[in-house]
Amino acid sequence: QVQLVESGGGLVQAGGSLRLSCAASGRTFSYYAMGWFRQAPGKEREFVAAISGNGGTTTYADSVKGRFTISRDNAKGMLYLQMSSLKPEDTAVYSCAQRNAFVISTTDAGYSYWGQGTQVTVSS
Repeated sequence: QVQLVESGGGLVQAGGSLRLSCAASGRTFSYYAMGWFRQAPGKEREFVAAISGNGGTTTYADSVKGRFTISRDNAKGMLYLQMSSLKPEDTAVYSCAQRNAFVISTTDAGYSYWGQGTQVTVSS
């Protein structure tokens, strides 16, 4: 049974930084691509970043490119999202997700397993 548990969210001032973590268990972590998505109140869930199974390929939404960095530690079964230069519009619930494939996807339909999410609030 796959489980994904996020942590690291919180309240931060604009311009600040946060690092989100996602602990994965239940199957061989390195076989599967991972992604981060976010959902703000009243808005649809949107893609943030994704990483391939071996970490060799990453991709980002234009809105976070240059500010966020996705990474993974396959030995520990951990996924990370380092967020810098945060803006109020980054406020959302952030969720990690796992695919049933090695290669990345930028659509939520491409992911089979989801964590419960962690709240990130950026104050102006």
